[in-house]
Amino acid sequence: MTTTAVRPRADALAEKLPGAWGIGLQRGALEIKQFFRLRDQVVFTFAFPVVFLFLFASIFGDDVDGAGITASQLYVPAMMAAGIMSTSFQSLGISIAIEREEKVLRRLRGTPMPPASYFLGKIWLVLVTGLMETAILLLVGTTLYDVDLPSDATRWFHFAWIFVLGLTACALLGIAISSVPKSGKSATSVVVLPFLVLQFISGVYIAIDTIPDWMLNIGALFPLKWMCQGLRGVFLPDSAQILEQTGSWEFGRIALVLAAWCVGGLVLCLLTFRWKNRREG
Repeated sequence: MTTTAVRPRADALAEKLPGAWGIGLQRGALEIKQFFRLRDQVVFTFAFPVVFLFLFASIFGDDVDGAGITASQLYVPAMMAAGIMSTSFQSLGISIAIEREEKVLRRLRGTPMPPASYFLGKIWLVLVTGLMETAILLLVGTTLYDVDLPSDATRWFHFAWIFVLGLTACALLGIAISSVPKSGKSATSVVVLPFLVLQFISGVYIAIDTIPDWMLNIGALFPLKWMCQGLRGVFLPDSAQILEQTGSWEFGRIALVLAAWCVGGLVLCLLTFRWKNRREG
């Protein structure tokens, strides 16, 4: 058989094989299926911010002076932002470190699967879980704590890009930080500690107007603070702007910071991500 006869068959076979995007979709479906098979993980992931919202809203349920809202309403968008970061940054940071420790990444790297497909699969997972987490918290907030859904398209547009940019930035940071733990066993401690600290200094657990400015300035270096502020601007009345550090929602600045973290997170991933753990070189 001549080379010219073989080449069309090879080209036809290559056209039938799925590309990185198609394999990424299949990988994402597998990641989602594996996630929902672990029922205790599913319950903990979705219940954790809801339980904290209930606790803080019950403890601090009084009206906020001059803001025209209750403290419980203030916690709803903050917990939504924390939920987005939990399903992206925390989830990926821990799970990828464990997969590296168990040599799952090494085996996948040895297959014909494009590396991009692995990360696309993870992005699909955090997108689905992030949407579900947000929907659950929004349902709880609107039914139990009188949070009003936006009545105009502009605020829904703000919600869409805050969700997409915030989820992307946090997912990339989760992938980057997954290379920090020396082993899968230490991943939880390494990832949860900075996430917990950020929640305290970004306006999740403590009202933004009671946090010292120097702490807010540190929190402003990371995406969570801006996600909280943006979601407050979407779901709370304009009268609540007086609680913010600058007295306004600053949607333009939020977009710039989150977009910058998307770029910065991608650079960090490219510079730090490893398919093998440190002991293997």
